[in-house]
Amino acid sequence: MIQNPRKRRIRLAFTNLFFIFLCIAGLIPILYALSVSFNSSNSVFATGFSLIPSDFTLDHYKNVIFSQPFLLWLKNTMLLAFFTVIISLAVAVPAAYAFSRFRFRGRKTTIYLLLLLNAFPSILSMLALYRLLHSMGLINTYTGLIIVYTGGMTIFSLWNMKGYFDTISIDIEHAAQIDGANDFQIICRIVLPLAKPTIIVTAVLVLINVWNDYIFAINFLSAAGKYTLAAGLYTLQATEQTRNWPLFSAASLLASLPILIIFFIIQKQMKSGLTSGGVKE
Repeated sequence: MIQNPRKRRIRLAFTNLFFIFLCIAGLIPILYALSVSFNSSNSVFATGFSLIPSDFTLDHYKNVIFSQPFLLWLKNTMLLAFFTVIISLAVAVPAAYAFSRFRFRGRKTTIYLLLLLNAFPSILSMLALYRLLHSMGLINTYTGLIIVYTGGMTIFSLWNMKGYFDTISIDIEHAAQIDGANDFQIICRIVLPLAKPTIIVTAVLVLINVWNDYIFAINFLSAAGKYTLAAGLYTLQATEQTRNWPLFSAASLLASLPILIIFFIIQKQMKSGLTSGGVKE
C-alpha cells in the first residue's frame, strides 16, 4: 500500500518534534548544572529553579583547577583509561576475529559463557575481587584496578567487535589470498582497516566506562593521591557541612569535557560501529 505523501510528511514532522523535545528535556539538567557552576552563591535549594545564574562568576572553575587536585585526578583517570583500553583491545580484537572466522569445538559454548558472566552486575564480584587483589598486594594500586577494568571490558569488547567482523565478507580475504597475501597481511591491511569504526567505538565505550567508574575506584584506591575523577568528585561532597554545589557542578562539567570532545571527534564512526556490532550469531 502506497502511503499518502502528506500523511508521511506530517508523521515525520511530529516524529522530529518529539525527538527535539526529548533532546531539550535531556539538556535541562546539564544547563542547570552549568548555571549553578557560574553562580557565586551556594544557595541551590534556597532559590527557585533558573537556568540563568543570579550572580555570575568564574571563581569555582579557577578553584577546581588551581586549588583542588583536579588535574591529578584527571591524570590518574587518563592513566587507568589508557592502559585499560590498550589491553582490552589487544586481547579482544584477535579473540573477536577468531570467534568470527574459525569454527572449533566449544566455540559457541565459550562465547555464550563469557556473555553470561558479563551479564551479572559487576558489584556482585566486589568482595571476591577485593579479597583476591588484597592477597596479591594489589589494593590501592593502579595495576589491580586495571586488572578489574580489563577483565570486565574485554568481554564486552569481544562481543561488540565479533558482530562487526561477522559483517565483513570472507570473500574479500579469499580474494587477497589468491593475490598472494598471507594471513598477517590480510588482517593488518584488509580486516583491521575495515573494522576501524567498531574498534574506535569500542575503545571509546571502554574509555567511558573507566572514566565514569566510581564503585571500584573508591573501594580499591584508599590513597587520596591516587583518586580518579569519580572518586575525587565524591570528596568534594563528602559531608553535609562542606558541600559546595557550584564547585561540584564546575568539577563535574570539567570532568565530562574530555569525553564530550572525543565523542564529537569520532561521531562519524559511531553509527556504523554501533549498529553493525549488534549482528546476531
